[in-house]
Amino acid sequence: MTAPRIFDEIGSKLSELVANSPVRDVEKNIKAVLSGAFDKLDLVTREEFEVQREMLAHARQRLAELEARVAVLESEIATRDDVAP
Repeated sequence: MTAPRIFDEIGSKLSELVANSPVRDVEKNIKAVLSGAFDKLDLVTREEFEVQREMLAHARQRLAELEARVAVLESEIATRDDVAP
């Protein structure tokens, strides 16, 4: 019966040590430094990135359509120039 109680005491003492250790302070400081560094960077959220990616895909599709249209118009002009006396 004393063995489980000893383990409980050891566990509580270890918990106290971890809670009072400087590791927590170091972790908080590192998080604060990293947060400050990330705030200075010009980063976007995943949602903003996805919106921009969709807009770019749409722009690329539209560009391909316009290039095809220009190619057709250029071929029509070239055909007219070849036929004209």
